[in-house]
This record gives sequence, structure tokens and C-alpha cells, in this order.
Amino acid sequence: MKINRFNDYSLMSSYGSQICVDFIKKKPNSLLSVATGNSTLGLYKEFKKYFISNTNFFSKIKVLKLDEWILNSDSENLGFCEKYIRFNILLPLGISMDRYISFNANTSNPEAECLRIYNEIRALGSIDICILGLGKNGHLGFIEPGAPFHIKPYVAKLSKESQNHEMVSKHNTKYISGFTLSINQILSSKKVIILVSGEGKQNAIKDLLSGEISNNCPASFLWLHNDVECLINENI
Repeated sequence: MKINRFNDYSLMSSYGSQICVDFIKKKPNSLLSVATGNSTLGLYKEFKKYFISNTNFFSKIKVLKLDEWILNSDSENLGFCEKYIRFNILLPLGISMDRYISFNANTSNPEAECLRIYNEIRALGSIDICILGLGKNGHLGFIEPGAPFHIKPYVAKLSKESQNHEMVSKHNTKYISGFTLSINQILSSKKVIILVSGEGKQNAIKDLLSGEISNNCPASFLWLHNDVECLINENI
């Protein structure tokens, strides 16, 4: 794992964006798995800046949603991660829906939805770049501490932290489960970028950087990958 520390969030975001741009230059039809949240938002804003002067640059990439809260099947909500990705990635970069793989937050058959996503990824080969954030409890996506080592996408039982995440905390409904790619799929990505920013993550950072691999800190499994860029904003 290559660890880079920054004293400025914008510098961290710019650095992460450049890593992705350099990769996409070599493989224009890359499949990017994207995480939501504040840690990764700056990187996506850098993508938008790059797009303004390079409007065809992202014309062949495909985007894959990392995770999503599961809603009631009769809900009119698109999905909390869905809205974030559409607003911050798909629309700004001109990415059409046919180049987007997404868990359906309102499905009535979550297990079938997991299988559908698994098959769509397999049809493309593998994830090229996996962009991640770090949860306060060390989670990646909705891969929570203590979760078994899944091979395929699965329905996760969410920790209290994920249930009370700022993206859903203003809603009266408690969302207790979610879709997530598996740690196996993340580790099968050709390149992984994890951006770490935000308050309350000191313990998670300490556990990650210790090098000890434990399912109590899902992010620690990234040490098993041979091409991980860990970007840490120390000004938090």
C-alpha cells in the first residue's frame, strides 16, 4: 500500500483525480467503482473540472455503484447513493445510463439484484479502478466490521453508524440493510484508491495503517492488494 499524506483536502482530491486520469488515458473504457460520501466528493469535482476542457475524455468509461441503502419496495426514493452519483458523477461527466451499473434500492428481491450486479460485472471482466472512502468504524462500502469474506455482492446488515449516516439521518425511517460489493470484488480491482478525510476516523486510520489484517477493520484487507493508493487528509 502506498500511503500519501496531505494537509489540504483539495490537494488530496486533485492527486487522486490525477491517478484516475492517468489510468483512463491508458484504458479509455475503464470500469470505475465509485463510493459516495464527503471523502470522495472532492475527487469527483476534480473530474468535472477536467471534463470542462476535455469533453470526450470520459466518453467510454463505465461507472459502478459500490453500495446502496435498501429501501421499501414501494418507496419513490431513487436511493441515497443513486442521487449522489447521478448528481456528482453521471450528469457532470455526460455518462449515459447505459454505461452505469447500479443496485436498485427499491427492489422486491434483493438476492436477485445482487446476482444481476455480479453478472453485469463479470460480463465486463473486472473493475479497473475502485474508488473508496474509509468509514469511522473501518468499513468499506457496507462491508461492516465482523462481516464474513463474501465473494459476490450481498445484502449487508448495517451497523448503527451506517444506519445513522448523514445521508439518511434526516429521514424518519431506519434503513437497516444495504447492498454492497464484496471485499473479494474490491480486491479483484486492478487499482484501488482510498481517500481518508473527515472527523472521528482516527481509530480507523490507526487500525488501517497498523498493517494487521482483521475483519474488525474491513479496510485492512486492502493490504492484500498489490496496487493501493491510500490518500490521507491530515487536516481534519
